[in-house]
Amino acid sequence: MYSLEFKSSVKKDLKKVEISDIKFLKKSLEVFIENFSYEYEIELMKTGKIKKLVGEEELYRLRVRNYRVIYEKQQEKLVILVVHIKSREGAYK
Repeated sequence: MYSLEFKSSVKKDLKKVEISDIKFLKKSLEVFIENFSYEYEIELMKTGKIKKLVGEEELYRLRVRNYRVIYEKQQEKLVILVVHIKSREGAYK
């Protein structure tokens, strides 16, 4: 079972997000973590909801509505570390 952790910079990202969207993001991340497995990850990659970021060692992008959650898998600790939560327009800058 994976756990969910947030980098301190995520608080700054969330200040730019509406409260209703924050609730939706939180719920979506909880579902993501509860169901996370190798098979689930492959299924989401096929649908385009998850994509490995090019040029980055272990960073992935999770698409949640108009937001992009950049996360890192840490296998040895079984942690999903959320690095950024940004709108689609600002996610890759």
